[in-house]
Amino acid sequence: MESLTATFDRPLGARPRLLLLAATVLLASVYLFPLWSLTMFAPQYPDGLRLRIYSYTLEGGNNGQDVKEINVLNHYIGMRDLTTEDFTEFQWIPFVVGILGLLFLRALVHGKVGHLVDVLMLFLYFSLFSMWSFGYKLYQYGHNLAPTAAVKVDPFMPPMFGFKQLANFEVYSYPGVASYCLGLVMLLLAVATVLTWRDARAVRTTA
Repeated sequence: MESLTATFDRPLGARPRLLLLAATVLLASVYLFPLWSLTMFAPQYPDGLRLRIYSYTLEGGNNGQDVKEINVLNHYIGMRDLTTEDFTEFQWIPFVVGILGLLFLRALVHGKVGHLVDVLMLFLYFSLFSMWSFGYKLYQYGHNLAPTAAVKVDPFMPPMFGFKQLANFEVYSYPGVASYCLGLVMLLLAVATVLTWRDARAVRTTA
């Protein structure tokens, strides 16, 4: 236990600090780029209907007209409209990412192994919870259908990854630039932690 405590109190080396700095910069992608992109193709929509999901809003293709068109289609099958106000995630994700950025900078400035492990675990929890929240939102949209809808369809789960056929629509769903950047943040934190742990073991071995 004393050895573990001493490891957590060790200062970070130059390489882990640089990786932590890069991870902090990449967090800004959440405010600049979409987290997810969905595209729907059908015979009546050969060019596709596009929806981009940012951390704070929904954005449709064709200058926003695609969202309106998707909501018209949703109305026929009893699915509620896609609106920014309906996504509670837009209220907390930008705030949480900002807090994480501050914690990353705190770990960078104070530079202790314990701080790096803390931000790694917090970011892992944030990532897993965000993915669950997104999946649950998709499930709700596809399963809470109005019984009075003009067109009756079986409850369904829109795809989170890849392709899925929904009635006469081909739906493609893929992570956006911001999600790939967040994945890289996770990788940088993990590599920084491994490097730090190796350095600590090397010191204990030579001591």
